[in-house]
Amino acid sequence: MEPKKSLIHEDPRVPLAAERTFLAWIRTGLALMGFGFVVARFGLFLREWSAAQNIDHHFGHGVSLWMGIVLVGLGVFLNLAALVRYRRYLQQLAQGILPDAKPRLETAVAVTLALIGVAAVLYLILAAC
Repeated sequence: MEPKKSLIHEDPRVPLAAERTFLAWIRTGLALMGFGFVVARFGLFLREWSAAQNIDHHFGHGVSLWMGIVLVGLGVFLNLAALVRYRRYLQQLAQGILPDAKPRLETAVAVTLALIGVAAVLYLILAAC
């Protein structure tokens, strides 16, 4: 099968657009890592808050800690996957190949975040009971 060739790879806007997309993925990964850190420390915040309010209820941070770790891990994975994808894209452009756009990374991130969101909702519902 012969690769798709196009004059698009000679347009300087194409690699610049790829770089902007790469940087957007990096920002998303960094945001996930920051949010994961906040989620991981939320249980500690609740424990300190209950102590300051003289509430006898002891808040554990087990679920928030693991959800936060998953989010930080997802952010790290996303940054690495974005780097691999960006480098492969530039390599294919340099060879004169117009890469196929397959939304595998986007789909995986969306599904993972949806599952984490469902887990968070279930945790909040069960914690309120």
